[in-house]
Formats: sequence, structure tokens, C-alpha cells
Amino acid sequence: MSGTPLQVSLRFYAELNDFLPAEQRKVEFVHYYHQAASIKDVIESLGVPHTEIDLILVNGRSVDFQYRVQNGDRISVYPMFEALDITPLTHLRPKPLRRTRFVLDVHLGRLAAYLRMLGFDTLYRNDYDDPTLAAISIQQQRILLTCDRKLLMRKQITHGYFVRSRQPRQQLLEIISRLDLYGGLQPFTRCMYCNGKILPVEKGKILDQLLPHTRKQHNHFWNCMECGKIYWKGSHYQHMQQLISRLMATPH
Repeated sequence: MSGTPLQVSLRFYAELNDFLPAEQRKVEFVHYYHQAASIKDVIESLGVPHTEIDLILVNGRSVDFQYRVQNGDRISVYPMFEALDITPLTHLRPKPLRRTRFVLDVHLGRLAAYLRMLGFDTLYRNDYDDPTLAAISIQQQRILLTCDRKLLMRKQITHGYFVRSRQPRQQLLEIISRLDLYGGLQPFTRCMYCNGKILPVEKGKILDQLLPHTRKQHNHFWNCMECGKIYWKGSHYQHMQQLISRLMATPH
């Protein structure tokens, strides 16, 4: 191949611009490349993970990630859930997952606890490495939530999301809003510590595990079926209720 670079024109829409430098956001710009490449490789070379993309148009025609970019192509790239009528066109995501389940990277421990609090099946360990996270996401059909965009560029990952916020409560709002999970909330049905299911338990069966003050002040308890942790409607419960109320009051 000659040393003359090939060029394409690209434009990214909506939140995909989060991954671009300021001068490339919300405008059409020219990108140069020196060898034949798939459109997936060209897009990810600009820092945009493929898991964030739902539709690519090349010269007005929908293409998949394997499309080989041609000199002079005009490329438009749209995110998941973009508010456009794209029904007749080719979506790049596989079928939606039947159940909304997550696996989170090492940086998102507090978000994992919040998602469990809302009833979502959420796997998290602070020793999961990148290959393990990718394998869990694929094998268990879980949405991978991460602060590492390069992790989402692994070819085998089909369902993933790059978490923008760095504040846990804002992260929770971001995920619930971005993935439109408001209808799936089942608060206080999962253990915030181990992800196990929580069920009511008779006070008499756990009496010896309660502190005197708790034993005196409360009569209704719940027990994690996995780790055995006991829950009751104390001050922590009230704080969580307030968080859920604020979450539901947010326009969506």
C-alpha cells in the first residue's frame, strides 16, 4: 500500500461525544488512516467503545461492525437508545437480555451495593480482573459496567456501559436513567453485601443474633439466604428510602 493516507468523514451523536476531544464533538470531522480496517477498529481507535453504539450509517446506509472502511466514506455513529425512528435499519446490539443483570469492575463497589439495594442481580468483587469480568459478562449474559473504556473494547463483549460519573449516587441515577430501569426496581429484595435474596424471618429464630437495643425496638426482620445477614427497618433503611424517593422523583 502506498504511503498516501486514506480519509473518511465521521460524526458522532449524543453521549458518544463524551469519548471525543472537544474539537471533534457534535461536528463532522475528517479522520485519516493508513491501512484497510473494519469500521469497528476505526471507531475504537478514536476511543469510542463498540458496546456504546447501536447504529452506524455509511453514506446513508446501515452497516455492521465488520464493514471495511473505504476512502471517502461519510460515517454517522449513533448510541444505544438514540431517540430516532431507526426501526427499518440494522441495530448492532444483539437481542436485549431477558433479565437485567450486572457485573461491575473494581472501581464500582458502592454502585454495586446500590444496585443490589434496588433489587438488581449484581456481581462484584474487588479482585475480578479484566478477563474474568469479560468472561462473566458473556457466559452469564450480564451487562458489564466499568470505568475502563478499553475493557469495553474487547471484541467478545456485547452488553456493556461506560460509567461517566465518579460519585456513587450520581452513578446510580445515571445507570437507572440511561438503561431505563425505573420499571424494574424491587427495593430491599437483595443483600447489599453478597447479592443473595432477602426473605422475611421470624424474630424468634434470630433472637440470639440481635443486639439488645435492636431486639427491643424492632419486630420485623429479613434474612439473606446466602450470607445470613439480618436486616430491619432502622436508620439505614430510612436513608435508603430517601435515596429511592429522590431517584423516583427525578424526571425521566
